[in-house]
Amino acid sequence: QVQLVEPGGGLAQPGGSLRPSCTASGFIFSSYGMSWARRVPGKGLEWVAAITSDSTQTLYQEAVKGRFVISRDNAKNTLYLDMNNLKPQDTAVYYCGRDLGPISTVQVMCPPNCDQFTWGQGAQVTVSL
Repeated sequence: QVQLVEPGGGLAQPGGSLRPSCTASGFIFSSYGMSWARRVPGKGLEWVAAITSDSTQTLYQEAVKGRFVISRDNAKNTLYLDMNNLKPQDTAVYYCGRDLGPISTVQVMCPPNCDQFTWGQGAQVTVSL
């Protein structure tokens, strides 16, 4: 059974940093591209960052480029998102996701086809004074 568990997001002030993580089980983690997506209340899911199975390629949504860094540790079956210089508009529920194979396709498919991917339960990230 595929499981993606995000222990928790967190609260930060504008300009601050957070590092949510995601632990995977039930599949061969090193064989799949992984991603982070987020959902703002009242809006649909949107991808934020993606990484290939071997970490050779990373992709970022324009709004987070230069501030967020996605990485993975295949030995620990864990995905990370380093979030820096946080802004109030980064407030959302963040989801860890498994791609369809070793390369990243989430950036062209989600939205609208976000349901094609496997997602974790989500973790709340709040950026506020």
